[in-house]
Amino acid sequence: MNELAKIDRILTRELPDSGRETLLVLDATTGQNAVHQAEEFNKAAALTGIVLTKLDGTAKGGIVIAISAGLGVPVKLVGVGEGLDDLMDFNRGDFVAALLPGDTE
Repeated sequence: MNELAKIDRILTRELPDSGRETLLVLDATTGQNAVHQAEEFNKAAALTGIVLTKLDGTAKGGIVIAISAGLGVPVKLVGVGEGLDDLMDFNRGDFVAALLPGDTE
């Protein structure tokens, strides 16, 4: 984490107006431990967004809701496969519908 904080400080000093993103990539299969990871990463380098990967299996990635709300950081991208084309913009409505499927009758 110290190295990450150092990189963040150098980028801030050398490129103050760069408009850079600091994204945390989380595996959708990660549980409660992801909250602690996100908090530590955010301390080292202020996060601007979250990328949630591995949503192609049975993992639902619900922990990302707690992380996003707790840190005030939006989910920006989701990965639903292994290819570059499988990385897509996060859609809150689709995500909630997948987490809480409605009645199919």
